[in-house]
Amino acid sequence: MKNIYGLTLQDLENYFLEIGSKKFHAEQLFRWLYEKRIESFEEVTNIKKEIIDIIKNDYSISRLSIVDIQEDVDVCKYLFELEDKEHIEAVLMRHDYGNSVCISSQVGCNMGCKFCESGRRKKVRNLETYEMVLQLLMIEKLLGERISHVVVMGIGEPFDNYDNLIHFFEIINHPKGMAIGARHITVSTCGVVPKILEFSEFPLQINLAISLHAPNNMIRNQIMPINKVYPLEELIPAIKTYLEKTNRRVTFEYILLKDINDSEQCAVDLAKLIHNINCYVNLIPYNETNNLEYKRTNNIQIMRFYDILKKNNVNVTIRKEFGGNISAACGQLRSKKEDL
Repeated sequence: MKNIYGLTLQDLENYFLEIGSKKFHAEQLFRWLYEKRIESFEEVTNIKKEIIDIIKNDYSISRLSIVDIQEDVDVCKYLFELEDKEHIEAVLMRHDYGNSVCISSQVGCNMGCKFCESGRRKKVRNLETYEMVLQLLMIEKLLGERISHVVVMGIGEPFDNYDNLIHFFEIINHPKGMAIGARHITVSTCGVVPKILEFSEFPLQINLAISLHAPNNMIRNQIMPINKVYPLEELIPAIKTYLEKTNRRVTFEYILLKDINDSEQCAVDLAKLIHNINCYVNLIPYNETNNLEYKRTNNIQIMRFYDILKKNNVNVTIRKEFGGNISAACGQLRSKKEDL
């Protein structure tokens, strides 16, 4: 049985017309789901019982199961169990501007980035739209506070699950849905060029982040297999096309890996690569994991890298570190569960 949280408002309108009901019932039910946060269809009081019975026969309103929660300063990580007993994770981060949640888009990941715990376990399947929506709804309920920002940077390559991702955006952004502003939503891709170009046509002003992590093909080929399919000679022009069409700044994510991509020459080369691109660089201190050999760059070298970018007029920040005392690396909590 399909889950009701996978339907956009347009989907619901079409459904109500199909069952011979009124189109306006779709907005009513949407409000019950996302404003009043019902947990059973019986709570709906302004739609006839006969119609509710049809809905109950066609759609589930079930939730995901939370099997583990780990907390640290300003961060909380949730491990969810899905109906097929697979596991995904999401992370809540508290910032001075609000509560941000990083969600997963797939069970596992086929991109195979060498430094990433998620990529160590291959993709099992895409997440359905409702499984992405419910990560937010369930965290918001446990938190008792509003989620103001969403990033799709957890387990999986979001653009490898493009259609479900787009429906997810439409639901959480809708003013009668979760009403999260498009500019408060960010999606990250490791560089799936055709989908970057397709996303440039998407009407909502969702932020785009590129997991770059290297200033040249030689290093990127070593740590990110996607670069052998879409090398920098294709990725950078695709990003420029995106900028031309959307007039929106992109973020380049750059995880600093000790003795791999953190040299001063790498910083110089990175500044040259992104010269004249409307962007900023988010330098990310690496979260080490027991299963992978990569090590965190020390703080002195991080600051050297940062200073070189600054001197070359690159807008750059260093990401605040979260979850140093918990399984904070992407996919790490899931891996621990699967390794049991």
